[in-house]
Amino acid sequence: MSKPISRCGTIAIVGRPNVGKSTLLNRIIGQKLSITSRKPQTTWQQILGVITVNNAQMVFVDTPGWQFRPKKQINRLMNRQIIAALDYVDVVVMVADAREWTLNDDKVCAVFREMSCRKILVFNKHDQISDKKKMLPLIADVQARYEFDEIVPASALQRDNVDLVIELVGEKLPRRPHQFPNDQITPHSERFLVSELIREQLIRGLGEELPYTVSVVIETFRETNAATEIHAEIWVEREGQKGIVIGAKGNRLKSMASAARMDIENLLQRKVYLRTWVKTKNKWTDDLDALNRLDLND
Repeated sequence: MSKPISRCGTIAIVGRPNVGKSTLLNRIIGQKLSITSRKPQTTWQQILGVITVNNAQMVFVDTPGWQFRPKKQINRLMNRQIIAALDYVDVVVMVADAREWTLNDDKVCAVFREMSCRKILVFNKHDQISDKKKMLPLIADVQARYEFDEIVPASALQRDNVDLVIELVGEKLPRRPHQFPNDQITPHSERFLVSELIREQLIRGLGEELPYTVSVVIETFRETNAATEIHAEIWVEREGQKGIVIGAKGNRLKSMASAARMDIENLLQRKVYLRTWVKTKNKWTDDLDALNRLDLND
């Protein structure tokens, strides 16, 4: 019996902000890698997730949402990361909201329209449309203008048609040896994933007050026989923002740190001691040196 042909490739997940790109990656991988929230701009940099199904290894790259008016260095870096990801991909998976196609979706398409790679469109959140027939004119219009190889209505949240997306992607990968061990799900370090889990709780816990000017630096990540000890520094841009993060009697920070600790314990599968403190880092979102320290670079 002949050996199955090995396939391997890189797949960029792209789309405008808040259409469900990170949720789709997490459902594909079967584990939380990319943090999520209902707010746009949650993903700041490329998140890699790996899944191996039979003979096909798929390396998914969850990219930030395209920044249409990039005012700061961090926003311009997000766009450059998307363009860089598209330079070497074998398949583009564009995620759009099934409830509405917007001008910004057209702008995202323009970024990769002339690329020769295979292209799949996932119309996410179709579970929120009661009459699925209403999607047919939209699908026909988009297909006529952009000629995607496949268009898949799906719900990443409900995991509806996610397996179909995986199957279609795997079929379109080139013949190539696998890049990672078959049981590996990401090349990211635990330190990086921990910082993202803390940032996720900050985004969720801070409401509309300042989620996009807060970031996390892991100062200590130490394994002991009993637990993992983590010290995390939380950056804000102005001194007055520290009190917002900390909250009355420190209760807001305690609550967010407690939720993050539970997520980290679930990730690491061991007990975690987490200490956090807040530091003012003036205009860090527009400071290249600060962004480099956060690995938010080209």
